[in-house]
Amino acid sequence: MNYDALIIGGGAAGLSCALILGSAKSKPFAEGKHIGIIAHQKASHLQDALFNNVLGLQPGTLGSDILTEGKTQLTALYPHISQIENEKVNEIKKNEEGFVIKTNKNSYYSKIVVIAVGYTNLMTIDGLESYIEPHPRAAIEKDRIWLKNTDHLIEKNLYVAGTLAGWRSQFAMACGSGSHVATDILTLWNDGKQTKIHDKI
Repeated sequence: MNYDALIIGGGAAGLSCALILGSAKSKPFAEGKHIGIIAHQKASHLQDALFNNVLGLQPGTLGSDILTEGKTQLTALYPHISQIENEKVNEIKKNEEGFVIKTNKNSYYSKIVVIAVGYTNLMTIDGLESYIEPHPRAAIEKDRIWLKNTDHLIEKNLYVAGTLAGWRSQFAMACGSGSHVATDILTLWNDGKQTKIHDKI
């Protein structure tokens, strides 16, 4: 299974990244691009979150509902994005054309990879060890990690989004980080012309 972009992680950052990439489907530079998301959510901090301070969300919104509704929204609006369920990524390796992503069930190939999983030190994906450092914006005693990056880019065509990119654990920040990465990918596909996608009335 080959992808132009594959997102690893189905939390706030991963789903936001997928939604923005999906919304560009009518643009010539995104036409025919194969996009996937490995929607692993078990470790997402949204599982036990309650929101009262997020713009646009009804006070009392549960993070677990956002996880479910986010996948439903992605399916309804952008069915061309493959959602890969019930798989956990074990390894990422570079090859001549991009990356090989091995899960507990399958192997995938992608030109671009976005890593959007949580920032606990339990994050174990072989191939990423050399990028792991203590998280710069978390309390030391929590033992959080980040993947060292510059503006979300770890190395060519390998991105990180959300708390693992070094941001604090806030829903709006994670969503914005995922969206940021998506617009960087769209800009890349658009021959370097700065790109963002808005829906208008």
